[in-house]
Amino acid sequence: MELIAQERDRLLRSTTRVVGIICTLVSLVSVLCSFAVPVGPLVAGIACIAVMIGALVVFGVNGAVWCTALTLVSGLAAMVILTSAAAPDVRSVVASGLVPLAAGGLSSLLMAQRGHLAGLGLAALGGVASLAVMANATGTVLSAPVGGTALGWVLTAVVAYWISRSIPRVARRIYSIGTAHRAERQASETEAQRRQGARLLHDTVLATLTLLAHSGVGVSEQAMREQAAEDARLLRHLRLGATPQPQQSGDYSLTRTEESPLGQTLESVKQRFGRMGLEVSWHGTGQVLLPTHVLDAFLLALAECLENVRRHAGVAEAHVTIVHDNDMVRAMVTDSGVGFEIGAIDEERLGFKESVVNRLREVGGDARLFSAPGSGTTVVLEAPR
Repeated sequence: MELIAQERDRLLRSTTRVVGIICTLVSLVSVLCSFAVPVGPLVAGIACIAVMIGALVVFGVNGAVWCTALTLVSGLAAMVILTSAAAPDVRSVVASGLVPLAAGGLSSLLMAQRGHLAGLGLAALGGVASLAVMANATGTVLSAPVGGTALGWVLTAVVAYWISRSIPRVARRIYSIGTAHRAERQASETEAQRRQGARLLHDTVLATLTLLAHSGVGVSEQAMREQAAEDARLLRHLRLGATPQPQQSGDYSLTRTEESPLGQTLESVKQRFGRMGLEVSWHGTGQVLLPTHVLDAFLLALAECLENVRRHAGVAEAHVTIVHDNDMVRAMVTDSGVGFEIGAIDEERLGFKESVVNRLREVGGDARLFSAPGSGTTVVLEAPR
């Protein structure tokens, strides 16, 4: 809020400077074109106008009260000198030419006096004095120059009041929008963290519990022990504070490194599934460096595909072919198992949709599934380098 207030004051001072200088120069040109003021008083009036413009320039920088006073005094002095020096029959013409200075150049000071009582009081006195100078120059308070000057001050006062009331409302609105944005971002990050936690547990602990629920069919007792130990170690790390914190949706890692080699980590996945009775054959690329968060998503999606082969394909072997180019790493997971009808899969199932497709999409990759009953299954995984 403090920053908004500072920007508001700076903008109002700049507006005062621009409006004041433009209106003053318009009046100067009008007086010069009238040829109604002798040279001596004209030079003196121009000098006062120069002082007024200099005071407005300084006012636009610091908004000091003395700049307000100097602007009003020099502006009023210019009006008095120029109108009194003109001949009586053309004095109203000179007064008309000075209306922009009186109605705009001087009244513009009202816009930047919010919270400055001394400056506001000086501006109000300047308004009264400018009306008095115009009335004296024309000889009546009902003349056009007096009316134009009064109208200019009234309009400027209305604009100044509108600005003083509107800017705080805008500031409060901006603050409320910022608060809503922060709340939405926090909720989004919390949801992303919840989804990552669900995926992580689904791919590790829940997979082991599913094996236990089916009495570990097809998996040796030693492999079950080792897998359970790995899951217990993971849960212990999480409990001790290694909770994945997403830097973006789907971006988490228990270790913070810039890049990790794909080849070394593929071997650990192969050993894990080898212990559970699924022989994994690797083909293609040996070593590829990937950013850590991409590597995590890629390996976890790959492991989920192999877990589906182990549980559903009815075969003891799967093939993984790794290829890459300058932009993308691709893994093709194939098996010669029973296959299935893709359209018959429930879209609400967490396994493939969340742990494979959405996981890769959140790091800029994708996944495609191909299968048919009796013809095995192929999954193509893509991850950016």
